[in-house]
Amino acid sequence: MHFDLIQTLSLAGKPDVPNDDRLGCAERHAWVIDGATDLGPAGLLGERGGAAWLAGAAQRAFAGACGPLQGICEQVFDTLAKDYEQARQRVPLAPWELPRAAFAAVALEGDELVCAHLADCVVLHRSAQGVAFLTPAPDREAERAEAAALGPGTGAFGVRTPAVLADRRAARERPRAVLGVEPEQARAGTGYSRTPVARGDDVLLMSDGFAALFDTYRAYDPAAFITRLLSHGLADLARTLRGIEQDDAACVRYPRFKMSDDASAIWLRVG
Repeated sequence: MHFDLIQTLSLAGKPDVPNDDRLGCAERHAWVIDGATDLGPAGLLGERGGAAWLAGAAQRAFAGACGPLQGICEQVFDTLAKDYEQARQRVPLAPWELPRAAFAAVALEGDELVCAHLADCVVLHRSAQGVAFLTPAPDREAERAEAAALGPGTGAFGVRTPAVLADRRAARERPRAVLGVEPEQARAGTGYSRTPVARGDDVLLMSDGFAALFDTYRAYDPAAFITRLLSHGLADLARTLRGIEQDDAACVRYPRFKMSDDASAIWLRVG
């Protein structure tokens, strides 16, 4: 078996800010990476922001790796640590400045679909048994509560306001397993799952900005989301996503830290 690529889509949250999502696929493995928004000016890694640097480095590492998925992930973790030591220009100002990301990856191993994940990227699998998460079901309630606690319309003003910036830096320093430049932390925190797979199954990997359509905004449940995908494709779902966000540009109905996040998805079919 192998992966056939059906569609990909990746949208920046703002047209004037670089997109820190990355995604891709090879013959038997695929991945999505969601770089965490920078909370300070560039400098640690030169002129590029840390999120863009990490997303690009992880993209190259996943594209160049092969073999069983756990081995691929461990290659990626070690490569990121080595690349960081070569690229960094100075000592980090504080732990919040270390580049970090969420990721999810899948691979075909025999008659199984293996999934690896760290943080909040999402993978859905459509098989003869129905639609199922291969990653933990997303839950944005904690983040929603944090945004609401900072006052109505927090996200309408971006992460650069002093109150939001201080809050996000404090949150970034809480212990959490992430894809970053500390390989042991990533290795210990990555979750793996296995499920039977058959030719014709669909697999969708998403950054949390795209998964918000059925998570934060609840426009569809996951099964209806996949049904809409099969009939109308990723572009239609993206229009619905951005429409909901534009209609709540003040971030009042759906408290959040950005009006629109980077939103990416890759749709594969097992061939």
